[in-house]
Amino acid sequence: MTDTAGNPSAHVPGMPVVAVIGDGQLARMMQTEAIELGQSIRLLAGASGSSAAQVSADIFIGDYTNLDDLRRVAQGADVVTFDHEHVPTEHLLALIAEGINVQPRPEALVNAQDKLVMRKRLREIGAPVPPFAAIESVEDAGAFFDAVGGAVCIKARRGGYDGHGVWFPTDKDELSALVEKLLAAGTPLMAEKKVALVRELSAMVARSPSGEIVAWPVVESVQTNGICTEAVAPAPGISEALAQRSVELAQTIAKELEVTGVMAVELFEFADSAGQPDIAVNELAMRPHNTGHWTQDGCVTSQFEQHLRAVLDYPLGSVALNSQVTVMANVLGGQSDPELPMAKRMAGVWTRFPGAKIHLYGKTHRPGRKIGHINLSGDDVDMTRREAQLCADYLVHARWADGHVG
Repeated sequence: MTDTAGNPSAHVPGMPVVAVIGDGQLARMMQTEAIELGQSIRLLAGASGSSAAQVSADIFIGDYTNLDDLRRVAQGADVVTFDHEHVPTEHLLALIAEGINVQPRPEALVNAQDKLVMRKRLREIGAPVPPFAAIESVEDAGAFFDAVGGAVCIKARRGGYDGHGVWFPTDKDELSALVEKLLAAGTPLMAEKKVALVRELSAMVARSPSGEIVAWPVVESVQTNGICTEAVAPAPGISEALAQRSVELAQTIAKELEVTGVMAVELFEFADSAGQPDIAVNELAMRPHNTGHWTQDGCVTSQFEQHLRAVLDYPLGSVALNSQVTVMANVLGGQSDPELPMAKRMAGVWTRFPGAKIHLYGKTHRPGRKIGHINLSGDDVDMTRREAQLCADYLVHARWADGHVG
């Protein structure tokens, strides 16, 4: 049995208790919003020093794959929700059978857990997806390679994130060797046609159990080596028609899959046969998402507050913009950590850019690790992007990339 802590006195009598499974930065940022709403978080964390555990008053140390641990954190909570999608479906069904309110429900969540299940379900509801196939043998992979003229992307069906679990073999020999190795290791696979990408977009919505749906403006998501490094809201240069189509697609998916809470629909933008902008669904995330961090400072209701409202079936908040553009720039650990303490680097950012909003995750330095993000709002897209990038880079390297001294 896993040892647990727990702190019943951390909760205001009569106010909702939200049990959050997962202890990363998403749970951490849910906690800060829960405080403002008078709610409180009960956290199932893997370690007492994790990002969310640092700021939570009621913590159970346990394993999200252990049903007894899930039961302990769920007992007496108004709702159970997540900062990741990896809790076993059978455990969630067991909790629901015991009368526990789980949001989103596993029937929806499985579409964010298994990419092949998601692709099949989206195709059923008429959502645009790239051509795809299950890959259970090297022969399956070779047949798909031939069918799409070699434009193949291989994906692990479960568990991939931030560029992990995605491969782009350059020829058939490389494909065969890759698939043979992955299948031998027990990795369930699928293949999809590689899209001639123009850029990536993200359409985020929130849906409550009673069916209310609210959508944020579509954003441009910039990926570097498979990791989101920047989100620009609203997406620069997007046509009104494509933006509306993206929002309506996200709303349809939320409704058809009966999603509750916040969902990010990650989209590929590409040019159709006539050269016009078109979209296809890349991934779904049924929780707050990196591409929605800008909402903390860029609009009336952040994704974290909205998620808490939604899973409790509260009325959803306004998503009106606070400024013409908001840019989120991720802070990723560099190859080395500067001697200048992070607190002084933050002061350096604020001295030059007083409007910068710094959100740190309580994580120590590691090369490539997401340790925080910067939100910056303004009136000019290019200038705001440049300034947000400068701020994030300064937090990483403790020097201004444009040579500024001061």
